[in-house]
Amino acid sequence: MANGRENGFLNSFVEEEIFMDQPECFTTVGKKQKVCHLQRSIYGLKQASRCWNTHFDEVIRGYDFIKNDYDPCIYKKISGSSVAYLLLYVDDILLIGNDVKMLGDIKAWLSIQFSMKDMGEASYILGNKIYRDRSRRMLGLTQSSYIEKVLKRFKMEHSKRGLLPMRHGIKLSKN
Repeated sequence: MANGRENGFLNSFVEEEIFMDQPECFTTVGKKQKVCHLQRSIYGLKQASRCWNTHFDEVIRGYDFIKNDYDPCIYKKISGSSVAYLLLYVDDILLIGNDVKMLGDIKAWLSIQFSMKDMGEASYILGNKIYRDRSRRMLGLTQSSYIEKVLKRFKMEHSKRGLLPMRHGIKLSKN
């Protein structure tokens, strides 16, 4: 399931003292010399992404999510045999797991913590198509649309296809 944070950067507090000129539409006649003292981050601020990520990290860890050691935008929550993964990309969230009730609880909790828009099941993530075969319990990513786009850009969409670097028909298993 995918969730888009609405105004993610606007909900995190800044750590430094930051002042800025008032926006033109915000100035009061005769008080143009006044400036704004920022308490929260705004879009365009150099540290906006970091402020948001730090705020999100503090909140999500408070709900027993564990940050991945190798990728700081991946979090895992385990409860008994239930596992949920939360992937954060800027201010978009992808939530996956093996327990529908747990995912619903997490989604409800996230909605309380942050203003969110539920976008339903994700079909694409970072330009990669997500494919599912529930009957075979398979989940995967494909970059075919990106590859087609690159081929068109270089006018190579009708070129001969090459073999994969892996033998065709190889069967992979968990063991």
